Formats: sequence, structure tokens, C-alpha cells
Amino acid sequence: MDRIRNARHFAPRLQRWLEAGSQAGESQTSQVDQLDLFACKPPGDAAGMAPAAPLSSSAPSSSFPTPAPAINNLLRPPVPLRRPDVSPLAPPADGQDRRQALVGDTIVEYVLRRSARSSIGFMVDDNGLRVTAPKRCTLADIDNAIRAKQHWILTKLDERRQRRAARLEKPPVEWKDGAKLPYLGADITLRLYHAPRNRTDYNPATNELSMGLVQGATELLVKERVKNWYKQQAEGLLAQRLDLYAPRVGVQYAAFSLTSADSRWGSCTAQRAIRLNWKLLFFSLPLIDYVVAHELAHIHEMNHSPRFWAHVGRVYPQYEEAKQLLRRRSQELPVLFP
Repeated sequence: MDRIRNARHFAPRLQRWLEAGSQAGESQTSQVDQLDLFACKPPGDAAGMAPAAPLSSSAPSSSFPTPAPAINNLLRPPVPLRRPDVSPLAPPADGQDRRQALVGDTIVEYVLRRSARSSIGFMVDDNGLRVTAPKRCTLADIDNAIRAKQHWILTKLDERRQRRAARLEKPPVEWKDGAKLPYLGADITLRLYHAPRNRTDYNPATNELSMGLVQGATELLVKERVKNWYKQQAEGLLAQRLDLYAPRVGVQYAAFSLTSADSRWGSCTAQRAIRLNWKLLFFSLPLIDYVVAHELAHIHEMNHSPRFWAHVGRVYPQYEEAKQLLRRRSQELPVLFP
């Protein structure tokens, strides 16, 4: 009986002791989780980023760390997110990865490509933002770089949107006899006639592109034949200009090919492979030469640093004027192949 009375006497005390221990254990676990979350050194510190904002002095005192308001804003922004008004990204090619970055109150979509380059590079075209980064770069490094360049990126995306909208407002070319087509900075006239077989001839004396068409030829056939004619002319002329300017720039290119990009006029790889857009045939020869000299200079410098522009300027001193004129002329072109 004494043992039973003692057990009844100590049971409530034991229960209160167990409950107090459980609450203390829960508090300790919560504190460790928050310390693990906020004790890590922010990844941007090593790269020279500004430290996280200090805790507000008006926050209520507590024995546990309180997350800074900036962290909450990153996880749940206080303003509605919006997307830049740009066309949807084209399906990424093999080896590329589509991602998003939060820049202020804007979600920026981009296509990421890894390469052997030593720095992070950005390129904006009608398909959106494309980022090329070294293989060793983390996604946090890339997001930080995007935020550091956010003004330039958002400005370029908006410019591309406006240019694309302006181009789409222009009426497309009517593929009929007498249509005007751009060629080397001037207009040529398309002449269509019935013939027993398909043939294409260009007369530089009259600036006429004549196409013999078999019975039942469609508009699509005419467009494809005109496009093929442009490509044939581009392959010969652009190779000639590359051979002319390569010795002047002081480089040798390893390969040359045509590209059909919507708005990128040329590119150069680390392997010295040059790609030029066949639509350069729409522009005058001086503008074509600027693009050729520009891409060849990338063999010296795979960037747009002052040293790069110095290489361009040695063979094409008016490069700044050509760059602006190329931008204006591209906006004035008729819509040939939407």
C-alpha cells in the first residue's frame, strides 16, 4: 500500500517533468534548424556581394534568431511578378538548359550553355536571353551575375521586343511578278514567267532576278527558290570578304558556314570557326565588311573589351557608325521570310 501511495504522489510530478523536457527539446530543435539555415556564409560574400541586410531593430526580442525581411522577400515577393514582354524562348538546342532568375520583381528566362570560357557572357536576341558560363560556375554565381547586369539585360530585352513588334507591323512581301527585294543595300525586281523547267537568273545590269516557273508552281516554291538564291550568293561573297579581311586583322579562320539566325549576324567560336548570316546580303557591302571584321577580331579576343574594339578599329575605323546603321537598316527591311 505504501508503494501505491508513493506512486500516486509522484505521478503528477513525473508527468510535469516529462512535458517540460519535451518542450525544451522542441525549442532546441527549432533553434538548430534556424541556425543551420542562417549560419551559412552567403555564397556572394566570396564574390564581393554586399552582406545581407541587418535585422530590424524594431523586431521583438527573442531567444531564437529571426529571419531577416530580405530573405522573406526573396521567397515570397511582396509585389506581383511579371515577365518581360518578349517572345517565348525557342526550344533549347542539345546541350542547353532553360532556366529562370528572379531580378527585382521580374522573372527573367534564359537558356544556359556551359563552355570552356573563363567568364560569364550574355547574349540577347529575339528568342530572349542566352547565358554562356564556365563549367565550374554554380547556378548561384550565374544568378548573381544576371542581377549585376540586370539593367543592361532588361533594356536589351525591351529593345528586342520593340524591334520585333515593329517588324511584325510591316506588311509581308507579296510574292508576285514585280516584287521588290533587298540585295546589297539596294532593291532588285523579281520577274516571274512560265518556263518548261525551273530556272533562276540574275541580271546586274537591270537589277532583275528572273525565275522561270513550271505550270502549277506555288508561292511557297517561289519563296524557297529566292531564299536558296540568296544563300548561294552569300556563300561566295562572304567567303571572299573573309579571305580579304583575315590578313588585315592578322588571323586565320579554320572554317566558315552560313547561319539563318533571326537577328544574329555572325559568330566566332574558340576553334576559329566563323558563322555568318546569309541575310547579310540584304545590306550594303560596307556593312557586310563590318560584320566580317567584327567576327574575325573575335579570334584575337573572345569578348567585347576595349582590346577587341581596337582590333576592329584598325581595319574598320568607322565601326561605331556601321554598328548603328546596321541596327537601323535591319529595322527598315521588309518582311521576307517571317
